[in-house]
Formats: sequence, C-alpha cells, structure tokens
Amino acid sequence: MQRWKHRPEGSNWGDFGPDDQLGRLNLITEEQVLKGAREIRAGKTFCLSLPLDLPGGNVLNPRRHPPQLSPTRLADTPYLNFPLRNVNPDAVDVLSDDQVLLSMQYSTQWDALAHVGALFDADGDGKPELRYYNGFQAGVDVVGPADAEHTGCGCNSGGPSAALKLGVENLAQKGMQGRGVLVDLLRHYGPGRTLIGHAELMRVLDADGIRVEPGDMLVLRTGYAEAVVAMNGAPDAEVLHSYGAALDGTDAALLQWITDSGIAAICADNYAVEAYPAREKTGPRAMLPLHHHCLFKLGLPLAELWYLKDLADWLHANGRHHFMLTAPPLRLPHAIGSPVTPIATV
Repeated sequence: MQRWKHRPEGSNWGDFGPDDQLGRLNLITEEQVLKGAREIRAGKTFCLSLPLDLPGGNVLNPRRHPPQLSPTRLADTPYLNFPLRNVNPDAVDVLSDDQVLLSMQYSTQWDALAHVGALFDADGDGKPELRYYNGFQAGVDVVGPADAEHTGCGCNSGGPSAALKLGVENLAQKGMQGRGVLVDLLRHYGPGRTLIGHAELMRVLDADGIRVEPGDMLVLRTGYAEAVVAMNGAPDAEVLHSYGAALDGTDAALLQWITDSGIAAICADNYAVEAYPAREKTGPRAMLPLHHHCLFKLGLPLAELWYLKDLADWLHANGRHHFMLTAPPLRLPHAIGSPVTPIATV
C-alpha cells in the first residue's frame, strides 16, 4: 500500500520505486563507478577525513560531543595492557581492547536520508504529518523514545533511536564509490563569508571548465575544515560562523540546478553544507532549505566537515577536477548519520 497520496512539489518520491531508500544514489550506476575508476591515473590517494576528535568541544553543536575512548572490561578488569599471564601463567601475550562513545555526526560525516524530514500532508487529509523521503513516517519508520510502546522497538537501553527505514546502512551497502568532482570555492571567493547561489556556482564551473554529470558526487571546498584544523581542538565559534563560502539554500535557481544536474550527493568541508541560519524569509518554511530539498525531497545525501586541502591543491596543480571517490559510512543498522573516512584516488 502506497504510503502517500501526494508528494512534495519538486520531489522525486516514487520515481525509483515505492519502497526506495536510496534516492539519487540510484544514479551511481556501474558505468558511473567505471567513470570514477578511469580517473585513476597517478595512483595517489588522499584521506579526506579530519581526525574524528575535531572540531573539538561542542561549541558548534551543543548536542554533539567528541568521541570518548575507554577499555573494554571483563567484570571490573579493564583490558588495556592486560597481561594474559594473569589468567594463564604460561602466557606471554599482552592484550589491549577498546570501545567508544561516539556522536555519529560530530566530525567528518554522512547524513542519512532519515536526518531531516518535514511536516507534510502526504495522505491528503488536510493535516500535515512528520514525514521523510519517499513518504516514510516518523513514529513508524523512524522511531525514538516516545514511539517505543507503539513499535516494540527496544533498540537500546537509553530508549530507541532507530531509522528502521532510510538508515545509514543503505549508503554503506550501496558502497558510496564513484566519480567525485571538486569545486574549489575557496580559490575563487576566499575565506570570507560568501553565499553561493546558482550564479556564483556557475561562475566557478565556467571559469574552471568543470563538467558535472548525472551520478557525480559534488565535492565543495570552502576552507572551513582547514580553519578547524588550525584551531587545534579549540574552535572559535564566532570566527567559524562567518567563515568561508556556503550554499544559499534559499536560492530557487540553485535548488533547481541540483535537481536538474543529476548529482548523486553533495560533500563539503564546512558545517551544514548550506548557510545556517538561512536568509530570512516569511511564512511556513524549512529552516534548513537545502537539507529539505536534498534529503527530504530528492533523497540526495549530504556530507560535512571533509578535509579537502591536499586533494584540491593536487588537482589544481595537475589541471584536473575529477577523481575516484570511495566513502562508505559505517554499516550500523538504523543509524541516522555516520563518521566516514573518504578516500580520493587520482
């Protein structure tokens, strides 16, 4: 039974099937992966991840905290520098084993399609409901503590947190491997705050002769992650709030270009990809309009806080823009985001 009678204007709900959970990732076909592979000419690789304990602290988002490592334990015994002779006098082994408490979207990350939904009247009864891409429902397909008694999902001891649909494991199973195309906004607009609408983006694509094709993963360098690294774990929120270029999610022409271009994902080195708060509008609206357009309407995943300097410098020096991108998230069922260690191969 179809979950919705009406889909949002400008969305692609149902275009990839009534139960689709991949959205625009369906455009990363076998041929698109081969296009990425054909970009490998030098055999050089670039790690596009920040150290996962950056940006440091929680001033950028008070809900997200740095990872906390600790030893695993057997009863009250921590297994770190643990001599096995403690349990077997003949053993010469020493064991170390750890675990982590991790905010999934603290550092270099993917947003799963369950990250942002919207109030939308999908069933046509005149009352908007909490919905996600392709009509999946809050409380049914994406559940939290308040939904436990209705779903029977005791997903963890702290109460359920589960994207039963649209979880990040869908990205992991897809592989997130294909052709990346880097657009160096920092090189053109500098480190000051610049809102990038359609006109500003086209200016860079035209100036650099960049070709963007359906199925490409668009990678945007603004210099933000480089500023984070320079702050060495003590981020200055006031500086970062106005640092670097950011997409203007209120620009209708930019959103239409994202739709028409056929890009499969947007990956950026900044926080949120788009400028937040967005340019002020009036009336009922999304506070994160680019997230709304990409995640909710198109099923187009977003990635944040990637480190792009070394790759960007190499591509510029060699007159290139495309590369092989391999960036699978953790295959953690029902997670809403995930750390990632993207690798670019050129």
